[in-house]
Amino acid sequence: MFTGLIEDIGIVRELRHSGSSAQLYVVTKLPVHEIKLGDSIAVNGICLTVVQCRSGLFVADVSPETLNCSNLNKAIPGAEVNLERALQLSDRLGGHLVSGHVDAVATVLDRCQDGNAIRFRFKLDSAVLRYVVVKGSITVDGISLTVNAVDAESFSVSIIPHSLDRTTLKNITAGSRVNIETDIVARYVEKLLTAQQPMALNGVASGLTLEQLVKNGFM
Repeated sequence: MFTGLIEDIGIVRELRHSGSSAQLYVVTKLPVHEIKLGDSIAVNGICLTVVQCRSGLFVADVSPETLNCSNLNKAIPGAEVNLERALQLSDRLGGHLVSGHVDAVATVLDRCQDGNAIRFRFKLDSAVLRYVVVKGSITVDGISLTVNAVDAESFSVSIIPHSLDRTTLKNITAGSRVNIETDIVARYVEKLLTAQQPMALNGVASGLTLEQLVKNGFM
């Protein structure tokens, strides 16, 4: 589990393909002596497992599923990637709960100045966009962000200079592809609301309904 607060911008040394899978070699300023084999590191929002570790560099296996569902399949030597180590229970939760499981890849539609911030608009598949709400949390290439606006095909976020300078967002332009993870709470709520065969207790259906949520003050 992660928070979406980036610790370092790593540099891809190599994405070494082997059949349909690959190994990713990343140069980093993270304290590698604190990283153990089997530790999780989010790379552009993707939870990867460290399989090798040496001074200033770590290696992670990348499955075919990850290559197919994220922008890592386009990683080239020299590319910058956002890095975050897994959350510890004693850490402050400065962003939001991020699983490191990418839902989709979005495309940058435009980038423009918005006061002291930069506003980005991303085109996202409607099947995933349904979980995006104004003022809700979203993860873009591993960065915890707040949604400013949502329409039928896209969502927007505003990035302050601090976040821009310390993440790979400073490099993206119209046409760039980014990994998206929506807030997992939305998916759990949807599943509860759309359960097809709610269990019964003493003959009374126990499935959660929209009416029950309203009655109990949740909406």
